[in-house]
Amino acid sequence: MPQKVRLEHDSMGELQVPEAALWGAQTQRAVQNFPISGRPMPRGFIRALGLIKAAAAEVNAELGLLPKATAKAVRKAALEVAEGGYDGHFPIDIYQTGSGTSSNMNANEVIANLAARMSGQGQGKLAVHPNDHVNLGQSSNDVVPTAIRVSAQLAVVEDLLPALAHLRKTIQTRGKALGKIVKTGRTHLMDAMPLTFAQEFGAWAAQLESAQARITDALKRLRRLPLGGTAIGTGINADPRFGKQVAKALSEMTGTRFESADNKFEGLAAQDDAVELSGQFNALAVALIKIANDLRWMNSGPLAGLGEIELPALQPGSSIMPGKVNPVIPEATVMVCAQVIGHHTAITVAGQTGNFQLNVTLPLIAANLLESVQLLANVSRLLADSAIAGLSVRQDNVRRALDRNPILVTALNPVIGYEKGAAIAKQAYRENRPVLEVAIEVTGMSQAELKPLLDPAALTRGGILGKPG
Repeated sequence: MPQKVRLEHDSMGELQVPEAALWGAQTQRAVQNFPISGRPMPRGFIRALGLIKAAAAEVNAELGLLPKATAKAVRKAALEVAEGGYDGHFPIDIYQTGSGTSSNMNANEVIANLAARMSGQGQGKLAVHPNDHVNLGQSSNDVVPTAIRVSAQLAVVEDLLPALAHLRKTIQTRGKALGKIVKTGRTHLMDAMPLTFAQEFGAWAAQLESAQARITDALKRLRRLPLGGTAIGTGINADPRFGKQVAKALSEMTGTRFESADNKFEGLAAQDDAVELSGQFNALAVALIKIANDLRWMNSGPLAGLGEIELPALQPGSSIMPGKVNPVIPEATVMVCAQVIGHHTAITVAGQTGNFQLNVTLPLIAANLLESVQLLANVSRLLADSAIAGLSVRQDNVRRALDRNPILVTALNPVIGYEKGAAIAKQAYRENRPVLEVAIEVTGMSQAELKPLLDPAALTRGGILGKPG
């Protein structure tokens, strides 16, 4: 059956809009103009638009610029949009006008229609205009950069940082439980001095702690909102107090700190803060790939690989080889991180596209930032709960490799010298014998003398063993 439509109009004329749609003519034009990816703007971005419009209505009423009844209706409608009740009415593609004007007008039209509809349930229906009321004191050019900052900040604070804290705690807990188990270290993928599982896991936890610190530091700059700069940063058609008061209102509404940017020209023309944050996601992705690949190597085998650990068996690993089980969570982690690195490349290119007073790739920056946050948060929790929390150590394999590790002889350097140590190491490797046995033969020292020097656990504590005096 043909879809029922209604007529809407904008400055370019009349247009047919689906009868049930809350949007108006400008949104409909954008739907028709950008049939590109089929992917609408993310939930977090729509939430941010709703929060901004609600705060703007509240502030405009306080400044005496918007009738209180209209402001109340707009604020109520905008908060319902922020809460996710009308996401189906935000159909515009990510790949749209570079300023995000289409998405801003989408929000203005939906909120205006909702506000008018809600007011009609009371004494009398209000006439709520998308531009004159919902967009009062604003421009797409300052709303969309502000929405990028608000949405990204909330996503990081509410989702990513807690997920990273959970992963780090899981790694630390598991490392502590395995802390007394000593294993062969590796450099260049070759045997090196021993370390404990706690030390190896502790390095992962430290990487994540550094990542959290870098991301948190980037938020100090991301929270500066350019709202109030309107079209190009001068603040035309906005009360000079508008930007600061909206930032304050957003902070109160979300429980997250926002502040008005001192230089609003920068916030419109450049997206360096978003590029910086994306760069920290890029660094986090690198850290997660390192952790995931360590897990894959340690889990490799079970017979022909390192076979140091067993990750939880989650699913069959092959359609042809019965009994095969693969490290699927670390593999998924690597793929997620590859995508995040790709997003950062796109955001870097997009960040360069600030020509004069406006960047014209804002929807892409918003979408990629938010997807990176979601992917990193989700996979961090998955890596913690489905891989690290349940892994076990194959202690026999670990000990067997450790006993025959020729690098243990490094501890004898202060006692017998590098050259003799090298000879012992080569002989032990060539004859596949424990280093202790060969060292007794070559040095003439007793087992009682050598055993403390070659104790793998002692070697993990550093220092100079066997040093005279």
